[in-house]
Amino acid sequence: MPLIDLLPSDAPLLPFAAGKVIFAQGDPGDVMYVVVEGQAQIMIDGKMLETVRSGGILGEMALIDAGPRSATAIAKTQCVLVPIDEKRFADLVGRRPEFALHVMRVLANRLRRMDAEH
Repeated sequence: MPLIDLLPSDAPLLPFAAGKVIFAQGDPGDVMYVVVEGQAQIMIDGKMLETVRSGGILGEMALIDAGPRSATAIAKTQCVLVPIDEKRFADLVGRRPEFALHVMRVLANRLRRMDAEH
C-alpha cells in the first residue's frame, strides 16, 4: 500500500516552491514530511544524497532521536508535503504498523547508501 494512502484524510498540506529550503542541516527537528506531490532533494554538507519523489519521506530521523537535522532538504520542484509531528507519528505507528516498517526501510536504505559512499 502506498505511504500516502496510510495518512489520515485530514492531514495538513504544506506547499513549497521550487528552490525553497524545507529544513536545514543542524536545525532542530520535530517534524518529518511525506511528499505528496513534486520532488525534494536531500543534501549533506552540500552534497546531493537523494531525490525524494511523491510517496517518499524526509526528516524521519527527527522523530526517531532528538538530535539536530543531519541533512538539508530543498524543494527541487514545486512540492506539496504533509508534516508529521511526534504525536501524529506515534498514532500512525500504533494504528498502522506498515507505516513504521516503511520508515525503517527508508532509514536502512539511506544508511546503506551513505556507507557505500564512504
